[in-house]
Amino acid sequence: MFKAVLWLVLNALLAMLLVAPSAVHAESVSKRGSPCHMSYPSDTSIQWECWTLQDGESLESLFGEQWVHVARFNRIDRRHARAGVSIKVPKQIEDVEYFSPLPLLYLAAEQDRQFILISLSEQFLGAYEYGILRFAVPIASGNGHDETPTGEFRLTAAHRAHQSCLYTVQGTARPYPMNYALKFHVNREGVSYWMHGRDLPGYPASHGCIGLYDEPMQKEQYGFPKDPELNDAKRLFEWVLGGEVEDDRMIALSQGPRVHIIGRSPIAR
Repeated sequence: MFKAVLWLVLNALLAMLLVAPSAVHAESVSKRGSPCHMSYPSDTSIQWECWTLQDGESLESLFGEQWVHVARFNRIDRRHARAGVSIKVPKQIEDVEYFSPLPLLYLAAEQDRQFILISLSEQFLGAYEYGILRFAVPIASGNGHDETPTGEFRLTAAHRAHQSCLYTVQGTARPYPMNYALKFHVNREGVSYWMHGRDLPGYPASHGCIGLYDEPMQKEQYGFPKDPELNDAKRLFEWVLGGEVEDDRMIALSQGPRVHIIGRSPIAR
């Protein structure tokens, strides 16, 4: 009862602040950097309000232990949920506690022991076992200039400590870490596409790969967050390989799970 009352009070405060002059700041924020301006098909299934984070505010300070649900709903990580960024705040936090915009049953995969469905339209990945959804996680796909390929693929390699040979950590000369990498495609030019840990800024931002939460990497490279919690890249990697992997060498997958990538990446409204 106390939690319910507390949430009602928070909603009331948000409603008042949303009409205050400070809330007008949302219009001056770059749409590309604000999840609130990203449009997904599932947006109509959840009632939400747009809230612009103020100085000193964080997902944890606003939502307590339930910050994870709001982060996943916004497809954003804590490092990018900063002042000036507009996020979608569900009117009822319980509505996003088990949020997944993917089908619980995917008949096209009912014969597959493992199957991965990726919806670019929803910016979500689903891991299926014999057509039943086991878990779903937010992603960051191609940024509009470097698109993520769509169609049917298969995982062919795994590399726990992969690194980019093309891109560096922002502001440094260090190769960008692609931890817990799973290769799903090589194009005609020989460019490889992977699923791997990276930043999730709340909008499509990769160079074509599929990015998943990797907060331990962000703490190592950027010093934030202080207490890493989200690591969907590792979760998916270990699900594919059947458990923890200590080997940092490239691992060939002769019969890796099938992958189906559908839809089109959303654009800012």
